Amino acid sequence: MTDQSPNPQAFEARLRQIGAERYHDRHPFHHRLHGGQCSMDEVQAWVINRWYYQSRIPMKDAAFMSRCTDPQLRRIWRSRIEDHDGGEAEGGGIRRWLKLAEGVGLDPDYVASGRGVMPATRFAVDAYVRFVRDEPLIAAMASSLTELFAPAIHGQRIEGLLAHYPFANPETTAYFRHRLTEAPKDVAFTLRWVLDHATSRADQEAAAAALTFKTEVLWAQLDALWHGYVEGSIPPGAWRPGEGQLR
Repeated sequence: MTDQSPNPQAFEARLRQIGAERYHDRHPFHHRLHGGQCSMDEVQAWVINRWYYQSRIPMKDAAFMSRCTDPQLRRIWRSRIEDHDGGEAEGGGIRRWLKLAEGVGLDPDYVASGRGVMPATRFAVDAYVRFVRDEPLIAAMASSLTELFAPAIHGQRIEGLLAHYPFANPETTAYFRHRLTEAPKDVAFTLRWVLDHATSRADQEAAAAALTFKTEVLWAQLDALWHGYVEGSIPPGAWRPGEGQLR
């Protein structure tokens, strides 16, 4: 029996269906946030915990690049690190996220220290970095295909924050506005690469599983936020409302 794989169109449709069913835009915490129903404590908790994810993205990409023997692939992938880290003195998604932290009343140095990050957030994000570092390249690259679905949620977020929260302005929403153009650029290349290289049934199964795993990483972070700060079960070591405020 031959290992017949689906055609690229069917494979792409399968990947997009995973996002339609599992992407974290469906999570009730995001509905609460974008609808203006989050308290400032909940917003601050989200900013603190999401920072940990943002801060590890360039580390994840650097780990991926260290495994690439193709210099052209490294050249293309390098822009992801530059998008998040920025230049030596300015720019970059991490700095923009810390501007958001400042805008919601948090001390950026406190946020950047990671002291208030929930254990579940740390566990999920670190698992993602390890996955990209250790898994075969097709799976590692496919895990980033959640960016297919990111522009829609960034658009919803900008609209919702500006409509409902006094802290929202062009400076504090700059991270999301930049991702409206950065994410499509990144994912267009990655999707094409995965479709071109995942030609066996086994490779396509691995890619689909990797994308599913990444949606679970994102979903788990929001589950933890909901349990900790909406339901009020803050775990030991996590940020407590009132900590890390601007003075």
